[in-house]
Amino acid sequence: MEIGKIQELEIAREVEFGCYLTDGKEEVLIPAKYLPEEYEIGDKIKVFVYTDHMSRPVAVTRWPRGQVGDIVGLEVKQVTEFGAFVDNGLEKDLLVPNKEQQADMKEGGKYAVMILLDYKTNRMIGTTKIAGFLSDQAEGVEEGQQVKMVIWQRTDLGYKVVINGQFVGLIYNNEIFEKIKLGDNKRGYIKRIREDGKIDASLQKQGYEAVTDSSDDILQAIESNGGSLPLGDKSTPEEIQEHFGISKKNFKRVLGGLYKAGKIEIFDHEVRLKMAEG
Repeated sequence: MEIGKIQELEIAREVEFGCYLTDGKEEVLIPAKYLPEEYEIGDKIKVFVYTDHMSRPVAVTRWPRGQVGDIVGLEVKQVTEFGAFVDNGLEKDLLVPNKEQQADMKEGGKYAVMILLDYKTNRMIGTTKIAGFLSDQAEGVEEGQQVKMVIWQRTDLGYKVVINGQFVGLIYNNEIFEKIKLGDNKRGYIKRIREDGKIDASLQKQGYEAVTDSSDDILQAIESNGGSLPLGDKSTPEEIQEHFGISKKNFKRVLGGLYKAGKIEIFDHEVRLKMAEG
């Protein structure tokens, strides 16, 4: 039975306060509140197993934000003299001991945290000392691929991100068109794999797909706003970013495509749906 992992276990026996599940070798309690409305002995159920505040294994059907081995962005709920407790989505917060903190963690702050199993205590703990677990060489990913990202560190060039819990990537400042914070969990894309194997990442799709998706979003926004929007050819990059989270260059590219398709009219500070003649 794996502590800190989602797994499928069999209902072995019922007790007053829940049921015991088994993997064929060990048993673990699932409290009654996590059981389905209808079940029978022998049914299999998917659960997450971790240790409660008494260090006893317990199974729940509430999924955590991360399992053992994952790197996820988590918020600090409380700081104590022996470590910081972060919200992993469970009733019991996850401890990041002082010795596992790259820098002192602050209450309310978000951090990229790797979830580990302390084999001495059989409990889940977190660490922000994650550099040694990451590679700066792209292997098994390709340009244009959608990935999971955690905003990790700020640099002069932009933000370092953790990609799929395995790799380090960089998003450049001039390619960020939305508000982001350290510890944010984001969907992103592999923009470019450099000759040295390092990854340039992006929060937006690239190339034709990006324009196609933005075209649909912008056209829908115009329609939802009564047929016009107060954005146009001379709108500022900041205004465009606030509304659509894309660069002015891509915005003008999208408008050009919609104009050529006969769907809109473009003005300095407005776009309108093109009305059919007659």
